Amino acid sequence: MTPFKPKLIVFDLDGTLVDSSPDISNAINLMLSALNQQTYSKQQIRHWMGNGVTMLIKRALTGELNPLTDPDNLQLAKRVFSDFYRQNVCVESQLYAGVKEGLDQLQAAKINLACVTNKPALFTSSLLTEIGIIDYFPFIASGDTYSRMKPDPLPLLEAANFFANETEHALMVGDSINDIRAGKSAGFKTALVPYGYIGKYSCDQLGADYQIDSIAHLSELLSLAY
Repeated sequence: MTPFKPKLIVFDLDGTLVDSSPDISNAINLMLSALNQQTYSKQQIRHWMGNGVTMLIKRALTGELNPLTDPDNLQLAKRVFSDFYRQNVCVESQLYAGVKEGLDQLQAAKINLACVTNKPALFTSSLLTEIGIIDYFPFIASGDTYSRMKPDPLPLLEAANFFANETEHALMVGDSINDIRAGKSAGFKTALVPYGYIGKYSCDQLGADYQIDSIAHLSELLSLAY
């Protein structure tokens, strides 16, 4: 493994730092019930996660992994979901093991930390605040912060600009194809956590530069560069 010491590490949120699937699943099923549609198991809804809330809602409305058209009630469903999820954004959600420890280690090493998520800003700040890690991230970009979101590299490039860091000294840490594609397009190194919402892909198919079982293991990865 090639030694690499980044000056900036950008983290995805859902499926990387936080297991938010229980609260998202609950809101999806409340939405479906309100619309008189079939509900699903949390395991099924978790399988549909990883490509943004709009795609998740489309999958829930249609029961299809790759819906070809937008359901007629998509906009109504998005409003209903938002109402339910906003009120219960951090009831059952939990930090993954090693997240707090890993962030503490990186902060102590004076590495710049950012959070870039496709989650709408309405939910991002609430979740980061309620789960207790918002203060680690001087830079936070949500799915509606800029005109484009992951897998587009724009929010990652904005993070690098914010810290005045060159992209070759930056690392994107995530759990999905959107994270890895965004990182590679931005010129970042990429690290994959295999425990999140990887969807239909295998870890090998995503082609990340590194794979780590826990955010706490990032310090071990970075120690290669000292």
